[in-house]
Amino acid sequence: MRYPVTLSSFAFMTSIALAGTSSHADSPFQSGKLLVTGGASQVEGAGGGGLTTWALITGYGTEDGIGANTHGTLVATNDFTLRSAGAAVGFYDRFEISYSEQWFDTGTAGGRLGLGNDFEFSQQIWGAKLRLFGDAVYGQDTWLPQVAVGVQHKNASKETILSAVGAADDSGTDYHITATKILLSESLLLNATARLTNANQFGLLGHGGAGKSRSLQMEYSAAYLLDRKWVLAADFRTKPDNLAFAEEENAWAAYVAYFFNKNASLAAGYVDLGDIALQGGQQGLYLSLQIGF
Repeated sequence: MRYPVTLSSFAFMTSIALAGTSSHADSPFQSGKLLVTGGASQVEGAGGGGLTTWALITGYGTEDGIGANTHGTLVATNDFTLRSAGAAVGFYDRFEISYSEQWFDTGTAGGRLGLGNDFEFSQQIWGAKLRLFGDAVYGQDTWLPQVAVGVQHKNASKETILSAVGAADDSGTDYHITATKILLSESLLLNATARLTNANQFGLLGHGGAGKSRSLQMEYSAAYLLDRKWVLAADFRTKPDNLAFAEEENAWAAYVAYFFNKNASLAAGYVDLGDIALQGGQQGLYLSLQIGF
C-alpha cells in the first residue's frame, strides 16, 4: 500500500519550516554546526553521503536547533538512469526524519527485457534516525564514535512485474545501526553502517525472493576534507542477492563535494552499481545537489 503523502506535500512542509527561520536569538532554526559536518543527502534520503547512511543528523541544527534540507540526485549508468528527490529534517541534533522518491528509467534496456523502452520503476522511502550516543564533532578526546539507529520503509511501484521477476513483496523495511567518527586533526571522516534488509536493487525491484529473508549488509565511507569547502569521499555498499533471474552485485562510489556555504552543496563523481538485470556492469555519473540549512 502506498502512502497518501507525496514528495510535493513533504517539501511544502519543509518550505514552511524554512520560511519560519528568523534572526531572533530564540529561534530554533540556527545553523550552529561547523561547515561540512551537516553532511550531504544519501541516495535514499537520509543524512549521509553518496550511497551510505551516516550517524550524523541532517542539517546544521545543534542540540538547541532544527536543521532541514532538500536534495536532488542523478545516477546515470551505461543502460539505466536513477533520479531521486527528497527532504529531511533534523531535530536538536538527536532525531531525523526523511522522505525521498526515486525513479529508475530502464532506457533501451527496458526493450531488451521485454518491458518497453524507457520503462520506469519508482519507489517512495520514509526514513527515521535516532542518535544514541557519542558526538562525531566534539568528542575529539575519545575514540568513541557517534552511533545512531534508523529505519527506512520503502514502497515500490509495478507490483505485478516485481512479482513476475521473483520479488516476494513490493514493500519492505530496512533497519540500520551506524557509527561515524570525525578526526578533525586528520581532516578525516570514517563511517560504518550495518543494514538489515531484503531490498532488491535498493528496493526498486521489490523485496525478498523465494525463501529469502532479511540479511545483514554493510556500508563503509571515508571522506577527506581537502580544505574548508572541498571534500573527497568514497563509499562501498554490499547488497543482498535475492532474485533468481539475475545476480545482484555490490556498489561503490567515489566523488568530490563542494560546500558553497551551509545552505548549498554539490557532489559529483563516479558510481559502480554492478551488474543489473543481466545488462552487464553499470558504471557512470553520480551528481547530487543539496539545499537547506
